[in-house]
Amino acid sequence: MDSRKILCLLLILFLEMLTQSRLLLGGSDSHSHKCGFQAFFNFGDSNSDTGESSAAGLAEVTPPNGETFFGNPSGRFCDGRIIVDFIAEKLKLPYLSAYLDSLGTDFRHGANFAAGGSSIRPGGYSPFHLSIQISQFKRFKARVEGVYNELVSLPKEGEKFLPSQCNIPGHVDFSKALYTFDIGQNDLAYGLQHSTEEQVRMSIPDILIQFSQAVQELFREGARFFWVHNTGPLGCLPYSVIYYPSKHGNLDENGCVKPQNEIAQEFNRQLKDRISELNTQLSDSTFTYVDVYSAKYELISSAKSQGFVDPMNFCCGSYYGYHINCGKTAIVNRTVYGIPCKNPSMHISWDGIHYSEAANLWIASKILNGSLSHPPLSVEEACQYMQNA
Repeated sequence: MDSRKILCLLLILFLEMLTQSRLLLGGSDSHSHKCGFQAFFNFGDSNSDTGESSAAGLAEVTPPNGETFFGNPSGRFCDGRIIVDFIAEKLKLPYLSAYLDSLGTDFRHGANFAAGGSSIRPGGYSPFHLSIQISQFKRFKARVEGVYNELVSLPKEGEKFLPSQCNIPGHVDFSKALYTFDIGQNDLAYGLQHSTEEQVRMSIPDILIQFSQAVQELFREGARFFWVHNTGPLGCLPYSVIYYPSKHGNLDENGCVKPQNEIAQEFNRQLKDRISELNTQLSDSTFTYVDVYSAKYELISSAKSQGFVDPMNFCCGSYYGYHINCGKTAIVNRTVYGIPCKNPSMHISWDGIHYSEAANLWIASKILNGSLSHPPLSVEEACQYMQNA
């Protein structure tokens, strides 16, 4: 096999590529007012992990995960699709492949660096903190550009070899992709598990300094369009309610742990301010702050009217009497623990920590249209805003 074919195969199978020469706005006319991202990159934790943790061997994702939509485990901590999948659908793109996944991957339209347990700061539940994810992206980008440059430099009958002859994009442009973030929940959760509530509050500025540094590094790599989810109501996760020491007056009217939600809200307030600062500092960039907290809390507070069961009930695994993770069962004193529910679509919580596909779909419908965003942009309009500014 000649070197040209080898490079074609390498580029198609390993990093087939993320975009095409007319990445911007559905055509080659740079003055078009239409807008459509044809690639995006995601950074985050288990809320947006599409297989990174399982590919790295950090977390086993077994049935019934994936049963509702994919029919088998897909690396997602959910019975089906998660919010990042609905972003892909909204952008009319394929679902994102995990960066570390080696089989069945498709990087033509981006990659997902999110990993279960990840936090912004080093330490915590996972080694894949945000700085590592940014480093992975930089290697991905350098690899794509390096192989592409080798490919186009190959001679063919006295002329340059054209990328189109290998059925790959004719131009690489990372600056016109969407960069999404859903991370920070584990910084708070790990802090609450290992320190006091006041210490967690005091840690928020440092967490967000490191978030800003990561964003600035992406900006230097050419990123210009940022879509940032705030953190959800941590105190409304069934896991949090079960393991939080019961104190008088610490649960709200929906059964959520008020102190934990207050910390999440303080994190979100400072995150919004930080994003506003970044938007000012980084010229020619667009930041969309997305209030996922409000969407999730609205769903929890209106669970019954939306056709869901008690939001503190979850479908898979067990934390009552015996702790067993979703996908496993155990018999203790003749009691079987961990049998999954028969109808996940009626549950907001899939496994006590992560949301079900039905809940994710409901939340996505609230956040992707821009009604809970600042500025109020839908995910499709994010690049148009910078064009028209």
